[in-house]
Amino acid sequence: MPDPTPPVTPRRAALVFIFVTVLLDILALGMIFPVLPQLVVGFVGGDSARGAEVFGLVSTLWALMQFIFAPVLGALSDRYGRRRVVLISNTCMGLNYILLALAPSLGWLIVGRVVSGITSASISTASAYIADVTPVDKRAASFGMLGAAIGVGFVLGPAMGGLLGGVDPRLPFWVSAVLSLGNALYGLFVLPESLPPERRRPFEWRRANPVAALLRLRANREVLGLATVHFLHNLAHTALPSVFVLYVGYRFGWDARAVGLALGGSGVFTLLIQGGLVKPIVKRLGERRTLMLGLSCGILGFATYGLADNPVVFLAVGLPVMGLWGLFSPASQGLMTRRVPPSEQGQFQGTLSSLMGIAGMIGPGLFTQTFAAAIAPQHGVHQPGAPFLFASMLLVLALGLSLRATRTAPEAVPAAVGPAA
Repeated sequence: MPDPTPPVTPRRAALVFIFVTVLLDILALGMIFPVLPQLVVGFVGGDSARGAEVFGLVSTLWALMQFIFAPVLGALSDRYGRRRVVLISNTCMGLNYILLALAPSLGWLIVGRVVSGITSASISTASAYIADVTPVDKRAASFGMLGAAIGVGFVLGPAMGGLLGGVDPRLPFWVSAVLSLGNALYGLFVLPESLPPERRRPFEWRRANPVAALLRLRANREVLGLATVHFLHNLAHTALPSVFVLYVGYRFGWDARAVGLALGGSGVFTLLIQGGLVKPIVKRLGERRTLMLGLSCGILGFATYGLADNPVVFLAVGLPVMGLWGLFSPASQGLMTRRVPPSEQGQFQGTLSSLMGIAGMIGPGLFTQTFAAAIAPQHGVHQPGAPFLFASMLLVLALGLSLRATRTAPEAVPAAVGPAA
């Protein structure tokens, strides 16, 4: 059945549409962060230790579903268009939030989070949408605006969720459902299709499964190198949600209010940099050097977090330097999408989401165990900043790989990433 929506025309209008779509989606996602752990603990009789174990399992299942299904949904967007996948994803997410709001037991809650992981395609499909409608030399700036939308969502979402959760722990799920379903309705009437029929490709299960999608990266060494850098970036990033709260509470004695203010400040820096500085920096330095600058700032930022012996240095130096790490993602996306043909952008973005899912599965345990070992008295090595120093070293490795992977620039977008796996 052909998509009745006409192809997109003005690029700026299309980017506004996708910006709002992603912003609403991340707002909905962010609002459940403060209350989901409480809901899990309530289902296990108020046992915080057991609740933490179950919540970790639920988070791992979500990442696993993202790993498995992101390439499938990306390939479907290459076949049927981005618009349909975004609309179906947002509709399913809205219905899923209603399921979570009404969940009568832990089993139903787990089912809801599994469904959420399966349908969380909006970011990868939005990235493919941007690649469809933006000239290659302007993609980094457009991906920066996408990052700004994500930053705004993650700043406002948890704050709204905390306020709503104070009224009723299930209220954030209802509001998230309204936002997601409203997002789908908005897209139904406003969001144009970005991938015309002549640029689509048939759907093939043998290409869409996550293992085959990852193996296909081997066909292009530059794409493989940049995708590996992307994975290391995401793995290092998991250090922040995994141990940030534990670290600042242990080292500086911060309470929930101080942590919230610090995270809010971090979000503001991310918004300013990705929303306002990416375009002029890329124009002046180019995508390759912007990527290197972003990774270098990430290295220095994590090192500052890990070594700062007082909160003033942590905040005054660490936060702005870590904010500049945000230059990496839009520059990286700009470089990678140059090397992937239009008919494979959806599947490629799904593959990147699979790599993010792998990082989400292994990162939390890796960094929390590093933190536990670094402060355990029996080990005799008291270095609470060890997880951040480890993340810094991962980015050093990523910087070395990116230097090698970007030595040459493609003269034109290839016809395909490589032969079918």
